[in-house]
Amino acid sequence: MIDVRVLFASLGTHGHTYPLLPLAAAARDAGHEVTFATGEGFAEVLRAQGFDPIATGIPVFDGFLAALRIRFDTDSPDGLTPDQLSELPQIVFGQVMPQRIFDRLQPVLDRVRPDLVVQEISNYGAGLAATKAGIPTICHGVGRDTPDELTRSIEDEVGRLATQLGIDLPPGRIDAFGNPFLDIFPPSLQEPAFRSRPERYELRPVPFTERPKVPDWVLARTRSRPLVYLTLGTSSGGTVEVLRAAIDGLATLDVDVLVAGGPSLDLAQLGEVPTSVRLESWVSQAALLPHVDLVVHHGGSGTTIGAFGAGVPQLSFPWAGDSFANAQAVAQAEAGDHLPPGGVNAEAVADAAKRLIADESYRTAAKAVAAEIAAMPTPDEVARRLPEFAGRRAA
Repeated sequence: MIDVRVLFASLGTHGHTYPLLPLAAAARDAGHEVTFATGEGFAEVLRAQGFDPIATGIPVFDGFLAALRIRFDTDSPDGLTPDQLSELPQIVFGQVMPQRIFDRLQPVLDRVRPDLVVQEISNYGAGLAATKAGIPTICHGVGRDTPDELTRSIEDEVGRLATQLGIDLPPGRIDAFGNPFLDIFPPSLQEPAFRSRPERYELRPVPFTERPKVPDWVLARTRSRPLVYLTLGTSSGGTVEVLRAAIDGLATLDVDVLVAGGPSLDLAQLGEVPTSVRLESWVSQAALLPHVDLVVHHGGSGTTIGAFGAGVPQLSFPWAGDSFANAQAVAQAEAGDHLPPGGVNAEAVADAAKRLIADESYRTAAKAVAAEIAAMPTPDEVARRLPEFAGRRAA
């Protein structure tokens, strides 16, 4: 096998960086020279995994501040209508962040001179920079395809940016810039049109964790009562009310509950909780899921795919972005349910959770998806194919 220089590039968030790490590790272990470009907040994690990190882009929060200035000439969202606020994501992810990443990555590509760029699907700036430099690129997905209005508006912004940069893009969807695509979503639940696209390659989603440890009390449980894992992800701010409603509902059931607040939530804001509920600021989701009987979450791709991979039923509260597509996939698999925006209250959560735990058909369906995921090509298998992708001309 020919060793190649591979540069992995993702947006600087957990949900966009962590899905790429298993393949990056497999590429490194296969003897390839790996460089990882993402937000500077992940430098310590990457170094601990043996990677050479390069800081690119800006934090998402700063991206929204920049979008406020660009669109409304203000530094504050105060006074803006919901319709006006809805205009910001396409500017952030289709203009601000791609431009910043493109600018930062161009000299990196000149210096590192990779044979291949593995571009995370939302990192359009990396795709533009690699295309401009003529470097073969492969796109790494992080979830289900979401050809919704927001995605298309973001891609429209990217298309305009590409024109400004003098980059000719192939016709059709911009997501992968016409390059091969690594799809980590269970194939039977992926969008049919996306599943049939040329040069789509399956890649088993392998959960990554910084510290593979679960709380001691979880390991000490007798499992006489179901364990429910409640999380609203790593970046879902402003969710205290939703979490509190879910806690109050789950506390009425004969279950133990582990709540993972994440880095954006102060657990003190939740107030007192019943003795059946344990609060954790952080938990290794990958290590925890095998001990869990139900996952209650925000509908993010990482948690959705993680629960699928562990064969655990799930109840989600979709509210934005890909969470609706993920909720649809769970329903399609008959492996769980969801509550609509505005429908999350203690009674509704308790009723849905009780049903999902009691009815064994949901766990059976979830385990069927887990078996499907287990049959997908491993990161090690795909890593062995990277020289093949590196040998192609850029789109």
